[in-house]
Amino acid sequence: MLPEAEFVGYDPIKTAPPPPAAPVPMHPLRSAAYIGASTLLSMTQGLGMNLIATNIPQIQGYLGATNTETTWLIAAYMAPNVSLSIALIKIRNQYGLRNFAQLSLAIFVLVSLLHLVVTDLQSAIIIRFVSGIAAAPLSSLAFLYMLEAFTPARKMTIAICLVLTNISLASPLARLLSPTLLDIGQWGGLYTFEISLALIAFGVIYLLPLTPIPRAKVIEKLDIVSYLLIAIGFGCIAVTLVTGRLYWWFEAPWLGVLLAIAVVTITAAVIIELNREKPLLDIRWIASKEIVHFAGTILLFRLVVSEQSTVANNFFQNLGLLNDQISMIYMVSMAAMIVAGLSCAAVMTPERVPAIHAVALMFLIAGSYMDSQSTNLTRPAQMYASQACIAAATALFLPPAMSVGLSSALKRGPNYILSFIIVFLATQSLGGLFGQAVFGTFITIREKFHSNILAESIVLSNPLVVQRVGQLTAGYSRSITDGTLLNAEGIALLSQQTTREANILAYNDAFLLIAGISLFALIILLTHVSLRALFRNRETVLAIQTS
Repeated sequence: MLPEAEFVGYDPIKTAPPPPAAPVPMHPLRSAAYIGASTLLSMTQGLGMNLIATNIPQIQGYLGATNTETTWLIAAYMAPNVSLSIALIKIRNQYGLRNFAQLSLAIFVLVSLLHLVVTDLQSAIIIRFVSGIAAAPLSSLAFLYMLEAFTPARKMTIAICLVLTNISLASPLARLLSPTLLDIGQWGGLYTFEISLALIAFGVIYLLPLTPIPRAKVIEKLDIVSYLLIAIGFGCIAVTLVTGRLYWWFEAPWLGVLLAIAVVTITAAVIIELNREKPLLDIRWIASKEIVHFAGTILLFRLVVSEQSTVANNFFQNLGLLNDQISMIYMVSMAAMIVAGLSCAAVMTPERVPAIHAVALMFLIAGSYMDSQSTNLTRPAQMYASQACIAAATALFLPPAMSVGLSSALKRGPNYILSFIIVFLATQSLGGLFGQAVFGTFITIREKFHSNILAESIVLSNPLVVQRVGQLTAGYSRSITDGTLLNAEGIALLSQQTTREANILAYNDAFLLIAGISLFALIILLTHVSLRALFRNRETVLAIQTS
């Protein structure tokens, strides 16, 4: 025991280690600059991906290719892009993400410049593949710059809401800008704009550095092996999802070969990771109940929000409308996303996540059901309300889900952040492609079904059919004097109208299916919340009784 004199002047409050200093808040103007940088990076990445996807008909004419052949531009971009985020965290920890992003943006600019001299499909596919690699860090940088602008208390609420809203805005913005860019210079107009954004982003990264993190040698040889296996598997899945509907799933044997390669490579990567002390991905945590639930929720949501990005836009294209003729609906969607994103940022807390998700699902149900009543007379003005509901649901659903998942990963330690980001980005990229493939296939099948039903009722013994054929041929009677040819022309025109009506019915079925899936998800959510509240109340009562 120490003598009493040893304690003279001892004050435990004064001698205790000082608490960590609170982070110094960023100046409002500098914070606004980082928010602007995040928005720019989101738009650069999102527009680079969507400008091609939304202008396939115009690009195929420039390249002299078919619609199916031109779709390989999307497949080539997505094949490396869906998996490269796996490598970014360790690259950042070892080399610094800013250095990697600067190199990637420099390559992105050079590749974009090559687009201006490309006139054949093969070269364009190669360049798009490199573009997918170079653009991969941009979405991660957009997240980091937005998080940099806010205090820790607001990173999981306001910052996440804003950055996810920016990412969601890229698709409607690409469709809104496309007509003007195509008028300026066709293929060159699209890529001149993309190059401009990339050059500005390149300068922004130099002017606004991110807070550096301690670097360490974290990349191991088996990391490279695992990543390459995962990249091959994800790439094969992406190519299959993009092209499967066009070549048809059971008609092209190479689609099955790609899926077999994906199964083998991903399985091999999982086996390697399960037997490592420091794995690239924590497979056991990814397979845990909470992460499987999170991935399933996000995947289901990505499936149903394909209504806006795929089904609704293709519906109007089927009616013969182009992007410039439906530009107002994109403005409405963007306005709804912005309002919903800001509202979510204002009210989001962990306790309100189920309520926000319920509101988002109700918006989806309402919007999809309204769209399911479409006819050949439906125009964009009749879909403003429904598309605004679906756009608002998109902005409301993702931020709470990501905030909960990221908070769960942070509680377990920084090593789990990579695994969580992989789950989130994989469900976003592959989930979006999966949704497009599922609903595209569903619409094709239902169109054939409705075509057969309608064709059975079109017989020349039916007076109404004869009358309709006569109405359709009335405008050709002066130029076609042969009665047989005139009648054949009328039947051909009636067949075209039948196909159009079958397509409209198929799209209505898709809208109704989305509404049904959303209703099912809402019921599951409400049931889960009710059961959890019931068990919590029962535990509270038992605790009171035992005390």
